[in-house]
Parts: sequence; structure tokens; C-alpha cells
Amino acid sequence: MGFEDYKPIIVLVACQFAYAGVNLIGRAALLEDFSSRVFVVYRQSIAFLLIAPLAYFSRRGTMKGCGLSWKSFWLIFLLSFIGVTVNQNVYFEGLYLSSSSAASALSNLTPAITFILAYTLGLEKVHLGSLRTMAKVIGTIICVIGAAAMALMKGPKLLNMEFNPRNSLFLKEGHDTWLLGCLFILASACCWSLWLILQVHVTACYPDHLSLTAWMCLMAALQSGILTLIIEPNFDTWKLTSPLQLFSCFYAGLASATTFFPQAWCVTRRGPLFSAVFNPLCTVIVTTFACIFLHEELYTGSMAGGLAVIVGLYIVLWGKAKGLEEMNKEETVTSQIKNQNDQTTLLSTHEVSDNIGYTIDLEEPLLREKTPNLGSNT
Repeated sequence: MGFEDYKPIIVLVACQFAYAGVNLIGRAALLEDFSSRVFVVYRQSIAFLLIAPLAYFSRRGTMKGCGLSWKSFWLIFLLSFIGVTVNQNVYFEGLYLSSSSAASALSNLTPAITFILAYTLGLEKVHLGSLRTMAKVIGTIICVIGAAAMALMKGPKLLNMEFNPRNSLFLKEGHDTWLLGCLFILASACCWSLWLILQVHVTACYPDHLSLTAWMCLMAALQSGILTLIIEPNFDTWKLTSPLQLFSCFYAGLASATTFFPQAWCVTRRGPLFSAVFNPLCTVIVTTFACIFLHEELYTGSMAGGLAVIVGLYIVLWGKAKGLEEMNKEETVTSQIKNQNDQTTLLSTHEVSDNIGYTIDLEEPLLREKTPNLGSNT
């Protein structure tokens, strides 16, 4: 694998760091009684203001045949509604009702859901006798199990704490909204998986990724604004009451502006499953940074789950790499066979013309008139 093959991996890892920052900072802002729906509106509005100038100047003076037709408009509208408006509203609501660790862990159901949807729609091929297919299936299962262990399993503490055998194995939240928050996160994972699948069709219709990102941010801001006015008609909810809320909106908008475009690019290059399988990394990053900077407690269950996520991720990456190698080999063999057939046809044509030994004059009749034999007896 060359550097070009590693580009999508580097881009997706950077995206997960950005998502982890949104998770941590957004959670802190929401705890200050900041509306999650208003947060989504401000986030997408800031993202549009940041990405729109780049999209405009990138298309200016170029002859890109990528006009916005009615078909592409409604596809982008649907993509924005499912992947941004519904996805982010239910996610941040679940983040507020549950916890940052539970939200980041349950989001890792996205690879499994994406794999099922991609297989149903024919975007992923499943051959039970293939080693690369089994690697993708097993690796995805390990990622999901590891992410669930990070959020749910407790065990003894590891950092600056003495071992206590009375520690409960599973985490128990202290409020009644935790289960409802987990259901919201699960719904968000389903929307995110469907968003990854739909990107394949939308980018085929509208291949300008930068302009597509700008349109998605604008439409999502308008859709979320209408939704907020319906659910929360009180205009006091739109006020920013602390510097943390302002910073969280700006950072989240910057993350949206800088991750939508590379995410769409990676989906085009490697497919939706390859992009979705990097989501478990966000759980590892959130747990690590929360432990270092927020001084949250680290348990053996979280450590074991993080190691399982990393192992599962590498197994899936190995399966995808083997699949790409097989596809490249098949394309090489197909091109070689085609070249051989073309050369055989060309040689056969030369042999036929050499055996004939004369050229055909199209002006001559196919059957010449029979010349009478003057020397014959009647």
C-alpha cells in the first residue's frame, strides 16, 4: 500500500479526533442548560459560513459540469434531513440525557448497522467462505463489543485508586433518563448509517464535495431552525449565556465544516463501511482525553474495551485491504485478457488478408458475365 492508500485512513482518524472534541465540549455546554436543538442550529450555521466561501471560490472560473438540478436538490435535502438534522438533534439530546462515554460507545453500532444496510442494498458482498468477508464481520462484532464494554463495564479502577473488590462490574447511572438517552443515541447511529449509504448515490449525482458540504450545512441549519421553533417557541432558548456555549458552537461548526467534505471523499474512495468502521476510535479518544484533562476515572472494563476496539478495527482494515487487492488483481487479469483478445483478433485479420493475396474492388461485379467459347462445336 502506497501513501495514496493511506490518505483515507489518515483523514478518517483526524475526523474522529474532531468528533471526540465535539462530544466532550458539547457535553459540557449542554450541562449548562443549553438547548441541544439550538446548539445544532448554531453549529450548522457557523459551518455554512465557514465552508460557503471556499465552495464558491473553488467553483469560480472553472467549467465544472455540476449544476444543482431539482433531482440533486431533493437528494441533498433528504441527505441533510437524515444525516444532519435528525441525526444530530437526537444525538445531542441523547448526549445530554445519558453521558459522553455512553454516547460515544453506542455510536459504534454504526459499523454493524452500515454493514447490514450495505449488504441489503448490494454495496457490500458477503461470501461466507471468503476469509476477507469473515474478517470484516468478526472485526465489526469485536469493535461493537469493545465499545459496549467501555461504556457499560466497570470493574476496579486503574488510576490513583486502590483496588476494591466490591466494585460493581457494570456502570449504573444515577438518573432515570439514561435509558432514554441511550435510545436516542441508537436512533442517531441508524441515521448516521443511512447517511453514509445515501452519500454514495448523492455524490454520484452531485460530485462536487465542497459545494455539497455547503448545501448540506445550509439546509440542515434551516431544517433544525424550523424544528426548534416548533418544539421550543420561547426565544430565550436562543441566548448564549456563557463563553463555553459560544466556543462549543464555534468549535462544533468548524468540525462540521472540516469533516463533512473529507468524509464524503472517503466514502467515494473506499465505500461507506470503511468510513463507518473508524467510529469506534472516537470512543477510545473520548475516554482517554476525559481521563487526562477532565480527571475522569478509568476502569479495567474501559481499558479492555478500548483494546478490543483497536484489535477489531485492524481486523476490518485487513479484510478491506485484502478485498482491494483481489479487486485489483481481477481488474489486471481482465485487462490482460482483453488485450490478448484484441491482439488475437488483429493477427487473425492480417492472416486472412495475407492468405487471400488480392484486394477486392467494390466497383467490379461479384459475378462476371461468362465469355462465349468461340472454338467449341455446336
